[in-house]
Amino acid sequence: MEQAPASDRIELAVVLRFVDIATDALAAAREEIDTLNVYPVPDGDTGTNMYLTVSAAREAVRTAAEQDADRERALAAFARGALLGARGNSGVILSEMLGAIARRIARSTPEERNAQVMSEALHEATEASYRAVGRPVEGTMLTVARAASDAALERARHDGVRARDVFTSAAVAAREALARTPEQLEALRHAGVVDAGGRGISVILDAAETVLTGRRPSPVTSPRRPVAAPVAAPVAPPADSLEPHDLGPDGPSYEVMYLLDADDDHVDRLRVRLAALGDSLVVVGGEGLWNVHVHVDDVGAAIEAGIEAGRPHRVRVTHFAEQVAARRAAEPAAQAGPSGRRVVVVSAGAGLTRLYEDAGAVVVAGGPGRRPSTGEILDAIAGSGAHEVVVLPNDPDSVRAARIAAGTAETDLGLRVVVIPTQAQVQGLAALAVHEPGRSFDLDVLEMTATARHARHGAVTVAAKNALTMAGWCEPGDVLGVIEGDFAVIGADQYEVATTVLQRLVAGGGELVTIVAGEGARDLADRAAAWTEEHHPTVDVVVYDGGQDRYPLLLSVE
Repeated sequence: MEQAPASDRIELAVVLRFVDIATDALAAAREEIDTLNVYPVPDGDTGTNMYLTVSAAREAVRTAAEQDADRERALAAFARGALLGARGNSGVILSEMLGAIARRIARSTPEERNAQVMSEALHEATEASYRAVGRPVEGTMLTVARAASDAALERARHDGVRARDVFTSAAVAAREALARTPEQLEALRHAGVVDAGGRGISVILDAAETVLTGRRPSPVTSPRRPVAAPVAAPVAPPADSLEPHDLGPDGPSYEVMYLLDADDDHVDRLRVRLAALGDSLVVVGGEGLWNVHVHVDDVGAAIEAGIEAGRPHRVRVTHFAEQVAARRAAEPAAQAGPSGRRVVVVSAGAGLTRLYEDAGAVVVAGGPGRRPSTGEILDAIAGSGAHEVVVLPNDPDSVRAARIAAGTAETDLGLRVVVIPTQAQVQGLAALAVHEPGRSFDLDVLEMTATARHARHGAVTVAAKNALTMAGWCEPGDVLGVIEGDFAVIGADQYEVATTVLQRLVAGGGELVTIVAGEGARDLADRAAAWTEEHHPTVDVVVYDGGQDRYPLLLSVE
């Protein structure tokens, strides 16, 4: 039994509680949802994409709350975090839903009944999701959302109804609609599964019900398989059973995603242009920032359409054939021992460990003064249960141990292991952010390696002894700024050294600054983030609590 809030009002504390439970619930259901997907396309990792989207929203709203933002500003951060963190078709749609809910809560007044506010928030989320999709198809997450919001509106019409009652009705309706999705889509009926995105929506609404009532709902079952239990990977149906928004052998070859800085009045023209190029079109956002998703054959034309509308950035292109080949190659291995792919990461702090584990990695404790042994890394590789393993040592001194462990695992265990020689924790974070299990192993390693290599990294630490550095002699207590592994700045004030390091890192260009706060250094990290936003307003900034010792700040620019 969970502890329900004492008040029915949708306050920021309730939102924070919701995102924690929703993220944990999606993490638990992620593999199940991934296996429900019946289409050989990138959103075969639907559960992972939805989980990453909600995780990004959680990090954003929690950061805002820790900076004493009021409810409205925190909710705005929540919506923006979901938009920036959205992954895949399902994640982009979900980000639009979460943004619509946040905006309705933010503009609510004390005079309004919370039941009415939340029912309207769910309704606006559904409407926004339908508008965002180029060609809506029933039997998908849109259908489940519609059933939930209709039930919420109907329940809210009655006197004395509270927000918790609205979410109970919405969650029940979502579970019932989810069970009916195989009746609406031939591909689902053929595979004997419910819709993956719809299952994700149901998990999120169940989390909301738990927050407001303290009850954990009983799982619903589909006509063919239990929704609450992992199922065997379905076989893709014949091409003629696929709906227009999904892909058969003759469909588009690439998934293209990017963030777009553009005036709102340019987006309608962009939608028309992209709709003519391909399918699975989803464009969400507003107020100058948009998240664009489309399946096309002509990648260049899709990006050029974004350039005509504004400034595309964080461009991601996925080749479907690579994913299909990887899945087919994995099928024989799945019957004979370790299968799938995992990432093993060396972590230098408790907060970093949480970030890595939330992203699905196997963590080995490490960091300055606590370098992991070859045996510890080998144990993590063997214990991952995967046939393909990527290792991120995140420290120059741990690279050799990781390579020895990888060679041993390949020789003795018959696994396929690659060590990406990441030199810093922030490089590991960057590499893990682009990890895609659905890609071929070689392509995944290539993308992770390139991303880690292009993440310029730095840090702030304090000298423990006299030493000669690139910046001159330092004495115990001096603040040292580290750039790409070298001590390049000596100062007396941690904030001044941090901003000097940031200025040098950003001077080479970049779109995203990541700041990882060490133990007891969150205030310093927030000040450094504020400085970056003031002096480099076009650069996005994210702050994480890493919990590492010896280094008050870890920094990177991508």
